[in-house]
Amino acid sequence: QVQLVESGGGLVQPGGSLRLSCKASGFTLGSVSVSWFRQAPGKEREGVSSTSAGYGSAGYADSVDGRFTISRDNAVNTVYLQMNNLNPEDTAVYYCAADRLGRTYFTGSYYPPLDPSLYDVWGQGTQVTVSS
Repeated sequence: QVQLVESGGGLVQPGGSLRLSCKASGFTLGSVSVSWFRQAPGKEREGVSSTSAGYGSAGYADSVDGRFTISRDNAVNTVYLQMNNLNPEDTAVYYCAADRLGRTYFTGSYYPPLDPSLYDVWGQGTQVTVSS
């Protein structure tokens, strides 16, 4: 069964932190590009962060750069998104996506591009709400 499952979302006050997890089943997450996306009500899906296979080079959207950190634990087939200093603007459903087909390798980008069309496996999402 090929599957991604996100967890770790919830309600947090502005300035707080959450750590999201994306656990893969049926394939090796450490062998592929993985990205986090988010979608807020009334807004289009946007890329948040990406990490490459192997050594895990990472990239971040300008809106989260310096506050979020993406990381891997290949031993448990999981990618994490550590979110610090959260803002109300971070409120969204967060999705994990994996590129098993290698589409992100052919874009010419140094880090996996945050283009949803390049990812073939998606989780169901986890809600993050930042509010006082």
